[in-house]
Amino acid sequence: MNSFVKAVGVGFISLGLWSSTALAQDSWWKTAAQPYQGATIRGISESTPASKYVEQVLGPKFTEETGIKVEFEATSWDQMYDKAIKDMEANTGIYDFVYIEQDIVYTYLARNFLVDITKSLADNAKIASPDFKPENFTTFLNYFKDPKSGNVMGVPMEAFIKPYLYRKDLFDDPAIQKAYKDSTGADLKPATTHDEYTQIAKFFTEYGADKELWGTTVQASSSHPAAFYEFFESIAPTFGVYNWGIDGTTFAATEANGGQMNSAAAKKALNYWVDLLKYAPPESTSSTWDEVAGTFAAGRAAQGLVYGENAAWIATDESKSTVVGKVGVSLPPVEAGVMEAAESGKGYIGYYDGGAFGIPHSSKNKDASLLFLQYIGQASVQTDWALAGSRIVMNSTYDDPKIVDQDKKMNGYYTLMREDGKLFAGAPPFPFHSQVLQVVAPFIYKAIVGEIKPDDALDQAATAAEAELVKLGYRK
Repeated sequence: MNSFVKAVGVGFISLGLWSSTALAQDSWWKTAAQPYQGATIRGISESTPASKYVEQVLGPKFTEETGIKVEFEATSWDQMYDKAIKDMEANTGIYDFVYIEQDIVYTYLARNFLVDITKSLADNAKIASPDFKPENFTTFLNYFKDPKSGNVMGVPMEAFIKPYLYRKDLFDDPAIQKAYKDSTGADLKPATTHDEYTQIAKFFTEYGADKELWGTTVQASSSHPAAFYEFFESIAPTFGVYNWGIDGTTFAATEANGGQMNSAAAKKALNYWVDLLKYAPPESTSSTWDEVAGTFAAGRAAQGLVYGENAAWIATDESKSTVVGKVGVSLPPVEAGVMEAAESGKGYIGYYDGGAFGIPHSSKNKDASLLFLQYIGQASVQTDWALAGSRIVMNSTYDDPKIVDQDKKMNGYYTLMREDGKLFAGAPPFPFHSQVLQVVAPFIYKAIVGEIKPDDALDQAATAAEAELVKLGYRK
């Protein structure tokens, strides 16, 4: 979730330099696309590094090979959702493919917005590419399958975890290590508990008082859903509060009725998170995912939870980052028992984020769009796309020499995702995602600015969420 990306061009890949596998498919793509020559397909997505690559590299290459023009709108997260949903609701057919973030897919499925890709390709074998193989994708593809039929409803285009980034140059500095030991009695190393994380944040805020350096990032915009997402999808799980604290069977949110949104663990989590603002840069209460990445890249924080799609450019792009070669990667700190729960599959420690492209039923160019989604779903285009956006959606990409080399420069981010991605999870399969977000987020904003105490914020949020679920008919 980040718009920090430069214009592509030779920086990502020369359009003429493609793998032999892709080139070998030229004749197939041209033949399959023949009935759609001159057509224009329109798509919309959030302006992320992965989306920019589609706009500036994959789209033009597809047009070159097929004669089908791709008009791609990469815009802000909120505009992307607003435009896509309004188009699908009104059945106007402005967009032929849309970005489906992992946490909204269940809403789209419940409202029958999306074309069944598996069925469509089976019904029209002439446009079913031999190089599009769902089995090549990681298990992240499962989030975009119809739970009833198992059919693919979206083609993954980005997937990443939200790890704990820290400044290796600071953590490994002997003088700083001594100062930390003298101050706290502990060795300076990436935190594994929340108490350790707070202690490190406090130390670096004091250490950096005259250096424009703070102890941590906090994605705590007081007027943007990014704050809701950071708390419920990144912080609360590390305290053992899963699925936003909503029971998936009874749809209870309050602890009194069996939910966890205002449980003691949730309240401890929110107090911890709000308290970190004391050790965060002043822009934190205006920070979404974009600003958090920018803050860390500017060297203004010693540590933080940062969406993995930004890890590559923060760690390797000197034109945008001041901390190239200085970024360490670790798992988020957790409460006792949470890691064991995640390892056993009973819990998780953070958010496995990403999205796919799907085709709305309102699309006027479904077949041409199916060709494009298969085109970006080829194994042959994945490596350079991953280099550009720290996103991996196919298992084979991990072993590509280019990715192995970049992994070293990123101090093992890809290795962490490959080996420990199972400890992270996507958002819960709630079709009422947007409605609950709307009624709960205001209470998180009030806690951020100090208008109400964190405990009261969650009591009120849980009550509001439960009332909304009753209104929507989920909870009796």
